[in-house]
Amino acid sequence: MESTSRLFDILEFLPNEKKYDLLNAKENKLWKNYSTDDFMYFVNQVSYGLIDYGISAGDRVAIISNNRPEWNFVDYGCQQAGVITVPIYPTISSQDLSIILEEAGVKIIFFSSPDIYKRLNTIQDKFTQVPLFVSFNSVEGAVSFSEFVEKASDTQHHDELIKRKNNIQASDLFTILYTSGTTGVPKGVMLSHENILSNVKACLSLAPFNSSWRALSFLPLNHIYERMVTTIYLHKNISIYYAEAIETIGDNLKEIKPHIFVSVPRLLERVFDKLQSAGEKLKGWKRSLFFAAVKFALEFDPDSLTLRNKLKRYVYDRLVYAKWRTALGGNIVCVASGGAALQPRLGRFFSCAHMPILEGYGLTETSPVISVNCYDAELFRIGTVGPIIANTKVKIAEDGEILVQGPGVMIGYYKKEKETMEVIDEDGWFHTGDIGTIEQGRFLKITDRKKEIFKTSSGKYIAPLMIENKLKESRFVENCCVVGEAQKFASALIVLSTEYLKEWAAKNNITEKEIEKLVDHPQLKKEFSNFLMEMNKTLAPYEQIKRPELFIARWSIEGGELTPKMSIKRKIIIAKHQDLLAKIYNESL
Repeated sequence: MESTSRLFDILEFLPNEKKYDLLNAKENKLWKNYSTDDFMYFVNQVSYGLIDYGISAGDRVAIISNNRPEWNFVDYGCQQAGVITVPIYPTISSQDLSIILEEAGVKIIFFSSPDIYKRLNTIQDKFTQVPLFVSFNSVEGAVSFSEFVEKASDTQHHDELIKRKNNIQASDLFTILYTSGTTGVPKGVMLSHENILSNVKACLSLAPFNSSWRALSFLPLNHIYERMVTTIYLHKNISIYYAEAIETIGDNLKEIKPHIFVSVPRLLERVFDKLQSAGEKLKGWKRSLFFAAVKFALEFDPDSLTLRNKLKRYVYDRLVYAKWRTALGGNIVCVASGGAALQPRLGRFFSCAHMPILEGYGLTETSPVISVNCYDAELFRIGTVGPIIANTKVKIAEDGEILVQGPGVMIGYYKKEKETMEVIDEDGWFHTGDIGTIEQGRFLKITDRKKEIFKTSSGKYIAPLMIENKLKESRFVENCCVVGEAQKFASALIVLSTEYLKEWAAKNNITEKEIEKLVDHPQLKKEFSNFLMEMNKTLAPYEQIKRPELFIARWSIEGGELTPKMSIKRKIIIAKHQDLLAKIYNESL
């Protein structure tokens, strides 16, 4: 790996240990395997096809698709042809889509579904030059991917491709990743081969990777997090299986029996809730044993295990935790988590069950990892996002903001010099916008987003992230947003879990079938009020949540309330729920 300077250089090592299932996806409900030879073939054919269509080095090509092997074929085919990829989330709004495609000057769009094609057709009149549309699935009016590849096989561009590969430098731009984050207007993050490779090399010690492993992939490849980890998988010759959809992850885990997967906290919260629900159905001593094991796991501290607790853990593992691992396929070595803060109790819970959550931290602008907990016990601390990775420097500014310097820091924002200068100072420090501290001299801990901390009318500062994580400890809470800027007190908008509401109603013999009416049920209000009372005891008086509004209209990526990483878009949520805010604050205490 030390001699690798461009991302596509890892392709040279793949044939050393060929696999029949390097990349895998379901087609017509059956797994289709792509071998090492298949991967190499399609990557080269994409490169030849790009050259054949007149795409020059430095031109931009978009990928708008779900996770699938073809995504990687196009990615690496573009890389070695010197073509810059512009990955775009399939769920993006038409307005943002047209902005990105026009600003980037995209020449070809590879896409996956008829729905995307329809949206592309509705914004064609906004293009200065209409790109070539290439569909991974057969879509009338677009060039099919198989046609694109087959046509390329009849051309002779081998010498041109070799020439292009030889001209590519480690510092060259290879991708532009558009991110609106939790704020608004898309900005194109420019990353070089060196940016990503420095991150890959620093994260090779993340886990005891082995070529016999299988990985389940479901976070979008459009995001640099999954894309960087995919590079590690390919470098380590790990088989990658793409989940059919978020809804099928549970089934896919049992089918594939993966050793690792990358997740965001919200999905891990759902796994925890489902395990809890399974325990609720048990009776007698089995139920008592189950929840004793849960209680032990939620309080687990790997750094201070007494002999008695080691024995308890062993017994619970044989009788309870082993079944949890079986529910996730039975082979999990570890799970990587990022994109948002993980509740520490979940870190303890999964670690106790021998499925450690390797929580990390980073941004698209840092390629992405800045720090990460590793499988090695010395490099793992629950409640933190781990030690700073190699070759990267972090310092905490006077106001608590985390500043980063190193080879992973982006080239800049595409066509936005002013915005670039606002986040990268003259000394090369990237200002993350996150607030944090260094624990025990080496472990980074995130406390909140700088822009999301707000002040009440009494002048007290509220860090909402910490409170939101506490609220999510209630199984009633699907999602939440703490509010109260310039108000007398802090409150919260709380989306209730319809799944748990149904379960709760059945358990309590509540016959009301209309889920909307359950929100106002006296028993629910009493139970949640008791939870809130206990939670508020752990907070300072000015942080305590008063008069929260509960509702069931779920927030989503499509609705605009969540980012693709499932982080909340605070400004949009507040704008959408002005009626609820008026209800909270128009009544005097």
